[in-house]
Amino acid sequence: METVFFGGGTPSLFSAQAIDRLLSGIRALLKLEPDAEITLEANPGTVDQERFRGFREAGVNRLSLGIQSFQPQLLENIGRIHDHRQAMTAIEAACGAGFENLNLDLMFGLPEQTIEQALSDLRTALATHPAHISWYELTIEPHTWFHHHPPACPDDATLWAMQQAGRTLMSAAGYQRYEVSAYAHAERQCRHNLNYWRFGDYLGIGAGAHGKLSDTTRQSITRIAKTRNPDTYLATAHSRERIRTEVVLTAEDAVLEFAMNALRLDRGFTAASFSSATGLPFPLMQEPVMAAMAHGLLANDQGRIHTTANGQRYLNEVLQHWMTDTEHDARTSHR
Repeated sequence: METVFFGGGTPSLFSAQAIDRLLSGIRALLKLEPDAEITLEANPGTVDQERFRGFREAGVNRLSLGIQSFQPQLLENIGRIHDHRQAMTAIEAACGAGFENLNLDLMFGLPEQTIEQALSDLRTALATHPAHISWYELTIEPHTWFHHHPPACPDDATLWAMQQAGRTLMSAAGYQRYEVSAYAHAERQCRHNLNYWRFGDYLGIGAGAHGKLSDTTRQSITRIAKTRNPDTYLATAHSRERIRTEVVLTAEDAVLEFAMNALRLDRGFTAASFSSATGLPFPLMQEPVMAAMAHGLLANDQGRIHTTANGQRYLNEVLQHWMTDTEHDARTSHR
């Protein structure tokens, strides 16, 4: 096993001793590579340098801080409980605890956010010299407060201008974009997330966790979701009742899901990487790839298929070439 990722909720509320016990249990059951990337997500305001140092000593070697913004009004607009001071204190504490592989999560397209405010957040982040920056657009999820009370967010033209200006700023600072929302120094890409985007397998452990397991010799890919309620999960942890859903993907589903992941990467994919990840023949991808290329949304550079600049801007439109009318209607109705 090459990566471990403690995420979802606020895993930084665990004690260092609890994280140490979890990693010891993982090592007892699975072969964890000596250089494994072990990430823990943390929210500013829930941690201090002593706790970070404890996580480091337990074996965590990559920290991801959910900053979102450094500006009080923007944080208030999205309901975050930390402030600029707590964000900066958390970064200083992480560095002081010895975390060289540090990711900062930032958002753009926040309610009432201007381009200059988005760039100001990036400049503040860059001044702390993190190894990695995740800079992603605010998404309004179904059944949330924002879904029922839509905020005044920037329009599409402003969002694109933000993204382009931010990419230029980070490139000038030495951060290479390798995925739609991920920027890193050389050799500091998130290995765990790269596995997702390359359609790799992973185990999901804990209440509400999701996993993916493949048997490419049988062309079988199974997605598993655990029960969400923590009490129910603990009560059923040693039985199959802990599994909420278990779905074997059809070939069509696997092709679509591969495209949805791989086309987020700037380098895209090859025919060989598609077949290796799915166990399926590349001709199943041929028609949608050719159609997207005909519309100027994809390019093929020496066998590597990737989005063009226009395709990056309109990724949902790229993926429509892989969707049936029913799938398209279902997905767009939940944007």
